[in-house]
Amino acid sequence: MKRRTIIMLFGGAAAWPIVARGQRAAMPVVGFLASASSDGYAWALPPLREGLAAAGYVEGRNLTIEYRWADEQYERLHALAADLVRHPVAVIFATGGVVSAVAAKSATTTVPIVFVHGSDPIQYGLVASFNRPGGNVTGFTFHNSALGPKRIGLLRDVVPNAKVIALLVNPNNPNAVPDSKEMQDAGRSIDLKIEVVHAGNDRELDGAFAKIAQLGAHALIVHIDPLFVDKDKQIVALAAQYAVPTIYPTPKYVSLGGLISYGTNPVDGYRLAAGYIGRILKGEKPADLPVLQPTKFDLVLNLKTAKSLGLKIPESFILLADELIE
Repeated sequence: MKRRTIIMLFGGAAAWPIVARGQRAAMPVVGFLASASSDGYAWALPPLREGLAAAGYVEGRNLTIEYRWADEQYERLHALAADLVRHPVAVIFATGGVVSAVAAKSATTTVPIVFVHGSDPIQYGLVASFNRPGGNVTGFTFHNSALGPKRIGLLRDVVPNAKVIALLVNPNNPNAVPDSKEMQDAGRSIDLKIEVVHAGNDRELDGAFAKIAQLGAHALIVHIDPLFVDKDKQIVALAAQYAVPTIYPTPKYVSLGGLISYGTNPVDGYRLAAGYIGRILKGEKPADLPVLQPTKFDLVLNLKTAKSLGLKIPESFILLADELIE
């Protein structure tokens, strides 16, 4: 063998480990897109990271996460999503309502998107079907928008003489109008008036509760919305201040002193969605990953709050509850 050939072979062999080391060092980047603030959704990060770790990915070790927070300014989401696509990222994780997922999909048809929200993803054109999403989008839906009539019935069980129930919604939420209509129709069917009250930012919450009192509402339903999740402490405090029995979409409100919640624990959804991110990073396609759905809805009751409101909770309701806070 000629000396030049030997040198080239050794040179090539020496280069291989360097290239391999460079490839191993390149970490995949996940774009995190949320309509809420980092303070309000800090609780969502631990289960997301737990799910990623279970899939073999640890932030800072073999995975980078680029965070984009819209701080309840939904109009910023499209620009934030486009920024992640330009970054570029390997996967976009969209949370904080369906608006984040819609913005992500409008920004790209090729980058995989995994969502966590409470809406019907078919209704918003995110997927073709639950079992075969098609396209570049999949994720987890809590089906919170479909639980409104059930929450009316539960609230009526603990406030049986209620004739007027207020519904607090964020008018900027795309689900506000259809969900309000569905709940008004459901209330009408049992001779119950549902009064819709709007709060589009935290500054409007005080006025919203003043209006609830002015309407003479006997109880309140808090709609699922990133703003209300972000301002959960403020909302629970206002409900206590106005002594209005309130049902919420997630257990966290009840742990803060709210009366009742009915829905899926969102922590589970974040862990499961993180598993999908891991599978996509390993080569699977969103089109082949069925949209995940909850298998259990929990009823949580705060007995201390019920007592402070002077409510006599039926024994049958207490037995029905999955969790009691005393």
